[in-house]
Amino acid sequence: MTSSSLAPSRTMRLVIGIVVGIVFAVPFLATAMFTLTAADGTLTLDRWAALFDPAAAARYRPVWTGLVNSLVLAVVTVAIVLLVFAPTMVLVHLRFPRLRRGFEFLALLPITIPAIVLVVGLAPIYLQIGRTLGTGAWTLAFAYGVLVLPFAYRSIQAAIDAVDLRTLTEAARTLGAGWPIILFRVVAPNLRQGLLAASLISVAVVLGEFTIASLLNRQVLQTGLVVINKQDAWASAIFTLLALAFAFVLLLAIGRAGRAGSERNTP
Repeated sequence: MTSSSLAPSRTMRLVIGIVVGIVFAVPFLATAMFTLTAADGTLTLDRWAALFDPAAAARYRPVWTGLVNSLVLAVVTVAIVLLVFAPTMVLVHLRFPRLRRGFEFLALLPITIPAIVLVVGLAPIYLQIGRTLGTGAWTLAFAYGVLVLPFAYRSIQAAIDAVDLRTLTEAARTLGAGWPIILFRVVAPNLRQGLLAASLISVAVVLGEFTIASLLNRQVLQTGLVVINKQDAWASAIFTLLALAFAFVLLLAIGRAGRAGSERNTP
């Protein structure tokens, strides 16, 4: 029996796609209708327009401030994953293969530890970070860098296993390339899909994380939504929809960038 015979038919894939789409679409549509329905049952855009009313700017400031902080955190966290974690994985794969099992255990360990427990261990560290680097929200990127390790590891490792990096790097070194050139011009293009997936997952985790930010007293998107929800449930629902829409657009953009890069690399 071949693998192609086990693959679902086109009709089955279409049915599965429709069912999954409905499961995801119904909560979104229900939330949108909740924000658009007035007390008398009519549809109105007043609640959406109120978000951009200068008179109500002070009320919604926690969300806008949290959104900016979360975007900065997402950029810093992705930089940690791409510039620190990914090169370390490549180094372990090429130079220290015997350390792979131990490295994999350490990378996957954060997913088994509840966020509340992580905060207990991170609190003394952040006391020192606050004294040296300040208490800005961007410092949460160090904690988020640990939090996204399991997800980033699986994405990048799958890409590494699909490519013969050892042969590619040896060929590049034979031609006189140094390690920086090998990493950025040989390894990174071949791991493009895994790196993009790790970046997307990292952004999603950062935008959706609440526990660590709340307990470490940092203002991010999710803590801002909680503050607004206590004042205006409709505004909280609207901001949630906007955040989901932003994540969806980001997913499409990263996926398109990955496909474009693959097409350029294909002879």
